[in-house]
Amino acid sequence: MATFLFDKIIFGPVKSRRLGVSLGINLLPNDCKLCSFNCIYCECGWNPDKKEQKINFHPKDQVKQSLFEKLSSMKANNEDLDVITFAGNGEPTLHPEFSEIIDYTIEVRNQVFPQARIAVLSNSSMIHKKSVFDALNKVDDNILKLDGGTEETILNLDQPVGKFNLEKLVDLLSKFNGNLIIQTLFIRGEYEGKIIDNTSEKEISAWIGHLQKIQPKEVMIYTISRDTPSDQLEKISKKELEKIAKKVEAAGFTTQISA
Repeated sequence: MATFLFDKIIFGPVKSRRLGVSLGINLLPNDCKLCSFNCIYCECGWNPDKKEQKINFHPKDQVKQSLFEKLSSMKANNEDLDVITFAGNGEPTLHPEFSEIIDYTIEVRNQVFPQARIAVLSNSSMIHKKSVFDALNKVDDNILKLDGGTEETILNLDQPVGKFNLEKLVDLLSKFNGNLIIQTLFIRGEYEGKIIDNTSEKEISAWIGHLQKIQPKEVMIYTISRDTPSDQLEKISKKELEKIAKKVEAAGFTTQISA
């Protein structure tokens, strides 16, 4: 199991398979994962034990300064930039000043790289919080996770740290009124004696039913591309992802595949 962590606030730019030339922002600790999910496929590895977990969010002012300096340097060097992406070592919306950081990012983007988009990769766990919901509603690419059609599968696959209710999540996602992108990772495998497969007909049918309630502007489907903390997981082929995408498109949604 070779997983990795980002060791800086600002990382990249890198060529993202989904987003283009992406400058990443990590609001979370540099030396450990901090997340409200403990996904069995997470490239950052498992959540640390509570005793070992470090709640060291990067200070808002430090994030602002680092972002401004990096964007200014890129502009001066005539570097390309498609998107500023909040991702990093866990769930970015856990940061207590997330909404203020988003507001600043929009402001500095408009000044330095007005053509660049702002994206947030989130597991959807904090959208019940008004400040988080409102901040996500402001960004160009509000990319929210929905990893299955049934609650059982999502619980086994994403391992939420707190309470999880799929019906409530779908209802909250629908309140964005289409201003969101749903991302779903497809996978098969086994974990702790349980068979996990979100590619079955039952799962796909239920998942598309959720999409019809949520009405996202786009659906991103992908599979694992790096090492995972659980070693009994199977990467889904591009051909199979394309079959899933056809079903999503038949339901009326624009789809992007990353294999």
